[in-house]
Amino acid sequence: MSWDPPFTHSLSPAFQKLVFNSTLSFSTMKKKKRETKRRNNAAAVLRWILFTRHYLLQFPLLSAIFAFLLFFAAFSVISPLPPIINQHRSSQLKNGAKADESTFSTETSPFRVPRSGGRRLWNSMQSKFYYGCSNASDSFQTADLKTNRNRYLLIATSGGLNQQRTGITDGVVAAYILNATLVVPKLDQKSFWNDSSDFAEIFDVDWFISFLSKDVTIIKQLPAKGGKVLTPYRTRAPRKCTPICYLTKVLPVLNKKHVVQLGKFDYRLSNRLSPDLQKLRCRVNYHALKFTDSILEIGKKLVQRMRMKSEHFIALHLRFEPDMLAFSGCYFGGGGKERMELGKIRRRWKSLHASNPDKERRQGKCPLTPEEVGLMLRALGFGSDVHLYVASGEVYGGEATLAPLKALFPNIHSKETLASKRELAPFSSYSSRMAALDFIVCDESDVFSTNNNGNMAKIIAGRRRYFGHKPTIRPNVKKLYKLFTSRHNKTWEEFMSKVRSHQIGFMGEPNELKPGRGEFHENPSSCLCEDSVAKAATGPNPTPQTLPHEGHKNVKENIKRNEASEVTDEHSIENEHGQGATDMDYLDKGNAVHGKSLAGEMLSEEFFSD
Repeated sequence: MSWDPPFTHSLSPAFQKLVFNSTLSFSTMKKKKRETKRRNNAAAVLRWILFTRHYLLQFPLLSAIFAFLLFFAAFSVISPLPPIINQHRSSQLKNGAKADESTFSTETSPFRVPRSGGRRLWNSMQSKFYYGCSNASDSFQTADLKTNRNRYLLIATSGGLNQQRTGITDGVVAAYILNATLVVPKLDQKSFWNDSSDFAEIFDVDWFISFLSKDVTIIKQLPAKGGKVLTPYRTRAPRKCTPICYLTKVLPVLNKKHVVQLGKFDYRLSNRLSPDLQKLRCRVNYHALKFTDSILEIGKKLVQRMRMKSEHFIALHLRFEPDMLAFSGCYFGGGGKERMELGKIRRRWKSLHASNPDKERRQGKCPLTPEEVGLMLRALGFGSDVHLYVASGEVYGGEATLAPLKALFPNIHSKETLASKRELAPFSSYSSRMAALDFIVCDESDVFSTNNNGNMAKIIAGRRRYFGHKPTIRPNVKKLYKLFTSRHNKTWEEFMSKVRSHQIGFMGEPNELKPGRGEFHENPSSCLCEDSVAKAATGPNPTPQTLPHEGHKNVKENIKRNEASEVTDEHSIENEHGQGATDMDYLDKGNAVHGKSLAGEMLSEEFFSD
């Protein structure tokens, strides 16, 4: 049997509706705990009203006071509660600092992101003391003296645009080692990228031939002999083949067949070469490989349009495609749906073993999520007003995945938003040409960042070192992983300090990487020279560029500590497969060949890292 409070029958319907509507309005609150508290407050007010109303009717003055209190109580119930602000930031907010929805913590977490960013690293104080230098030494033989006119070398590259770029660069050096005439390289038109573009449709072929004419003789196609075009003998060079390897394994075949095509030419040349051969690599990569005029024209327009929006901007290379995530074997918090969808894609590669997502992430082999890379950039001092150019393919999860990044950086742009469909029409059906447009913007940006350690990230990083050490942020994934997983137990200031500490040595500063460390395309140390005169003019100890809030005395210690925790590039790139621990290989069309192992080069193309 239920008990009814006295005098409920005397309340008007409108009055009851007002009270109960005030309690029902709380259903929109996100936190169940706060909703329950407010409902309890409303119920208490109602009970108090019901028990006291018949007494108040006998005393007019008390009735007036009661009416005022009732209005105040109803207003406080209906109006939203003030946000819970982290104690250490409340003083800043009182002084007029603005805050967006991400500024406030939850009741259980002190972590929140402020709108402002603080100090931003748009340039390096040390970069003016270094410059790219790739001229050949006096002892470097020229093509007219060393080329054997009876040797023709062809190379067939593989993978996406940037993987093919490394193959072209190394192919020129291989031709020099073999004293052979190089035929303009063939681009990969059959693998996953499915791009029918040939060399001349992406690169300026005439410039390529003329610029390298003193180093290697290059022709557009094989000559005819007896009215017939020469037919090449097809073979492959071993992975990470040294100059001696080329002279002992490839040269005998070339002397016998005279025309040889080296297939799947990616990472077929050793990372460590003599200084002159490394400088030849730089001349090819940074000077001879120039995009066609049509690509350069649209690429420069994209850069100009970014400059019109903001004086400075960040270019973010975001690899988060479904295929790439499935191949990585990592888990990104999407529950059973993610495991089912990515697992289905992963089964295309029959030779892949079962993955351990937690282990992969602990070892720094998983790309950062869009939210994580956004938090990293905000912690490094870039505020929500900074403009981002995002170079990416299809993002797994679509807009829902990108939403946290857009909340952190509302000013996000891409080639699709900056250019019209008509402007992009000549390129939109060709993945490598579209990638070339992203390449130009990323290269020209004030700051370049990435969520992965793939081919494009490495190529762009090396190029930006060569042309002035422009800030290039490589995530210290192994260290950041632990920080991201525990961030909700930290204040923003604690999180920010840790990110800045972990990222020392990963910001594109001169001398961050020791000579010979990492892949040469990422760290072209043989092609970086120091302007000792300019450096001496500044004094014996020029102030090093540091991250905000980092004392100069801690910089060297942090670099050593971060290097020690990083996946060692020197070991990973020189293993028997020639692949880094963070690199992801690719099989043509996703089909595995049964009975072969990784050592048999089943997974020879670094598709997912491009």
